[in-house]
Amino acid sequence: MERRTIGAAALAVGAVGLGCMPMSWAYSASRQRGDESLRAVHRALDLGSSLLDTADMYGPFTNELLVGRALKERRSDAFVSTKVGLLVGDQHIVANGRPGYVKRACDASLRRLQTDVIDLYQLHRADPEVPVEETWGAMAELVRAGKVRALGLCAVGARSSRRGGARLHDATIRQLERVQQVFPVSAVQAELSVWSPEALETLLPWCESRGVGFLAAMPLGNGFLTGRLRPGAGFEADDLRARHPRFTAEMMAANQPIVAGLRRVARRHGPGVTPAQVALAWVLAQGRHVVPVPGTKQERWVTENASASALRLDSEDLREVAELPPAQGSWD
Repeated sequence: MERRTIGAAALAVGAVGLGCMPMSWAYSASRQRGDESLRAVHRALDLGSSLLDTADMYGPFTNELLVGRALKERRSDAFVSTKVGLLVGDQHIVANGRPGYVKRACDASLRRLQTDVIDLYQLHRADPEVPVEETWGAMAELVRAGKVRALGLCAVGARSSRRGGARLHDATIRQLERVQQVFPVSAVQAELSVWSPEALETLLPWCESRGVGFLAAMPLGNGFLTGRLRPGAGFEADDLRARHPRFTAEMMAANQPIVAGLRRVARRHGPGVTPAQVALAWVLAQGRHVVPVPGTKQERWVTENASASALRLDSEDLREVAELPPAQGSWD
């Protein structure tokens, strides 16, 4: 697989990563099977999808434990990315950016992941009660202690919380400018896909101009862009899409022209090419500093996603994707 670099430290990873969250959190619990997920991780590493993206809050904790089972055997094949800063309660999620907590959380993640160093340690969300510089400073100390190789920041998100007239990623860029004064940012993780392209406006150029890697979260639109989800089929109650405005039967039907456009492009590249591969190839085409991180828990989808790294979209393909209708429905 093609290799791409993350940040000024030139950390090399496969061009397509693996999002591990669906293996143990946020998606249908009845379909989460540890052994099957473990095979998916091994398959990703076999194919060169070396970036494994997890977080301590996924589960919570169980996702890191699962990834750790694979790392115990294949640490040298993997680039480990995990996150800190969010705590999961029974009915809520809260931020914790206190320096002492960050250091304890890192030690706990290292134990669960069965490794002595985390390649990329990401701040999941800034704590509104703690200056982000203090949290970032604690993370920088972990780099100096040899427990972490590089630091990353996840985008603030929350479209509904924007101030009037503000662009989606303005708050994230403000945070990035602040933490850059403390210690270099190697990567930013934010949503980027055919139906959610907002990062192209300001955040992606900010990263490119500063040599910062960009990890594209949800590049397949939580599965919608694969074309395998049927409007009205429904989701299990514990699946995040069951409460998501874009995954109502009405909105899924309204957004089918996007999938149809991806299928048209896929057909031009051969009978074996899928809409999902076109969606990932589009993300890859947005810059050499961009690494899509599609989430899955099955070997067959890992294989399909990894193959997208070899798909090259030409100018006609990119123009057709650019002309697809914008997604309908709220994303909050």
